[in-house]
Amino acid sequence: MPIVIHPSEILETIEMIKYLKFDVRAVTLSLSLMDCIDSDLSSLMKKVERKFREVLPSFVQTVEDVADKYQVPIVNKRLSITPLSMLIEPYASLSLENGKASLMKLSFLIDALAKECSIDYVGGLSAYVARGSTLGDRAVLSSIAEVLSSTERLFSSINAAQTGIGVNVDAILEVSKQIKELSEKTPKGIGCVKLGVFANLPEDVPFMPGAHHGQNMPETALHIAISGPGVIEHAIKARGQEKNLTELLDEIKRVIFKITRVGELVGREIARRMGIKLCTVDLSLAPTPTIGDSVADIIEAMGIESFGAPGTLAALMLLTEALRRAGSMAATNIGGFSGVMLPGSEDLGLTEAMKRGSASLWTLIASCSICSTGLDMVCIPGDTPIEVIAGLISDVLSMGVMNSKSLGVRLIPVPGSKPGDEVDFGGLLGKTVVLDVGSFTPRSFILRGGEISHYKHRW
Repeated sequence: MPIVIHPSEILETIEMIKYLKFDVRAVTLSLSLMDCIDSDLSSLMKKVERKFREVLPSFVQTVEDVADKYQVPIVNKRLSITPLSMLIEPYASLSLENGKASLMKLSFLIDALAKECSIDYVGGLSAYVARGSTLGDRAVLSSIAEVLSSTERLFSSINAAQTGIGVNVDAILEVSKQIKELSEKTPKGIGCVKLGVFANLPEDVPFMPGAHHGQNMPETALHIAISGPGVIEHAIKARGQEKNLTELLDEIKRVIFKITRVGELVGREIARRMGIKLCTVDLSLAPTPTIGDSVADIIEAMGIESFGAPGTLAALMLLTEALRRAGSMAATNIGGFSGVMLPGSEDLGLTEAMKRGSASLWTLIASCSICSTGLDMVCIPGDTPIEVIAGLISDVLSMGVMNSKSLGVRLIPVPGSKPGDEVDFGGLLGKTVVLDVGSFTPRSFILRGGEISHYKHRW
């Protein structure tokens, strides 16, 4: 039986794109570099360069052609690659310093090629270290600040915790040192936006900094990241004001279904033209620091006076349930984070709630129980001790492990700042308020080191 589309639905989709800031946030090409591994670094780099030049120009052109065909804005063209910790393993096995030097050379090459080929971001300075680290992992962990402060488009993701394994506090402490160093190497600590620490990091994330080419991926694959907070807020204000919560859930589901179908359509067409597989559509609602494109504003449109007030988590649950139910029906394969995003500086409504005092660091940590991205794009004072940074990361990742969900932390210690200061990063990175981390420390606990193991019944 053919699907009947009412003319009003076509007009609504046009309105979404033209007036309500709906877009495809990212089209991410996931590319394996395993066939480039070589015991000789120069040979490895030649193979990487050859593969990039063969694949990336056609990818960029295809994305632009499809965006033009459907008149759907596509914000970023991104690349996720095999974790560089795996590629440099042969060189790190000779010595840690050799591994770090090799990583720097390879990172510079990848960054230059991405710029030449008009790729906005590259995810892959990555390592999985929940149960421990290899020599290649250690080279990556100890080079994060140097690599990210020296390159423009490369992003880093470290999976330091996993359900059924536990939380690697040693790895978290090392990454925390890198966060602190990176904040001091870059203006306003802005380099820290390119580094995320995760629990249960999915292998098919299209969003940075989590994106990388996982071991369960095919040789080449495509991931789509959709966005549309403004569309949902408009629907609530236009058609949901007199509805109860059951009816409001259905109204939001209807809108999310439309958003997801557009993302699926764009992804399928790009994948078809390239002859590759559309692996996943990430259903996450990604806000931007512009008026009318905020997740916090959606929560307030539901009737919460200010984001962070009592009832906020219940409203986030309603939104998340609508997202998952409608999205899973609209997309063949969902993946990535597929949840509500609350990036501190990238959501204008959230920033305003911080200024009003209804949203704090602990509000955002509590929201991790519902949302999928964790403590994201959060500014803290520049003099925050390393062990406090490690404690915050450990807290959020522990929530992810115990609840079997993906969570990440992206903290930005802003040099010279104190709680309440406003920080403006510009562009899509937005502006936010430096949050108070408190005056107490987990130093004695964190410096014990080791791992917090987690048992999960597997049979």
